[in-house]
Amino acid sequence: MKLIGMLDSPYVRRVAISLHLQDIPFEHVPLSVFSTFDAFSAINAVVKAPSLVTHDNVVLMDSGLILEHVERLAASELKLSPVDLKTHARAQRIVGLALATCEKTVQIVYERNLRPSEKWHQPWLDRIRGQLVAAYRLLEEELGRSDRWLFGDRPLQADITSAVAYRFSHEMLPEIVGPDAYPALARLSDRAEATDAFQAFPFC
Repeated sequence: MKLIGMLDSPYVRRVAISLHLQDIPFEHVPLSVFSTFDAFSAINAVVKAPSLVTHDNVVLMDSGLILEHVERLAASELKLSPVDLKTHARAQRIVGLALATCEKTVQIVYERNLRPSEKWHQPWLDRIRGQLVAAYRLLEEELGRSDRWLFGDRPLQADITSAVAYRFSHEMLPEIVGPDAYPALARLSDRAEATDAFQAFPFC
C-alpha cells in the first residue's frame, strides 16, 4: 500500500502513525497538494490528502474512511478502537473533537496564508477561532488530569488524533494553542511524540 501526502497535514500523519501502530506495511509518498499538484493528480485526480492506494490499486481518501478500512486489516490485538460500546462512543467523541480542531486550524491558516490581508473577513475568522477554542476546551475536559493513555496501556485512535491535532495547531497557531491553555493536551502530546510511531512520522 502507498500513503500519499505530507506529514505537516494532521490527517496524513494520523493515518501514517495508525498504520505503523497496527503493523500494516506501507510506503509513504510525500507529495504536496500544492508544490507537487501534478504528480499527486496522476495518482488521485481529486488531489486530496491523504490518499491511500491499496494492494488492489483502489485509491481511498479521507483519513476517517482510510482508517475505517485499515482497521479491518489489523490484528485484533492491534486495533485502535475500543470494543465496548459505551467506551467506543466516548472515544469517537474525542476523535470528533480533535478532528474539529484540525478543521478549524486549517481554515484559519488558509484564510491567513492564501488571501491577501486586505481581503481577510474578520467576522469569519473570529467565528472560526471561537469554534477552535470551544473544541479544544471540550477536548481538554475529556482528557482531565491523567498522565496515562485514554483507554488503556497503549495509544488508541483517540490518543493518536488528539496528540496529532494538538501538535499541528500549536505549530500553526501558537498564539492560540499552547501548554498554558491546554496542559492536559500538552502532556499527551509530549508522551505521544516520544513514542517510536510518532518519531517515525514526525511533523514536518
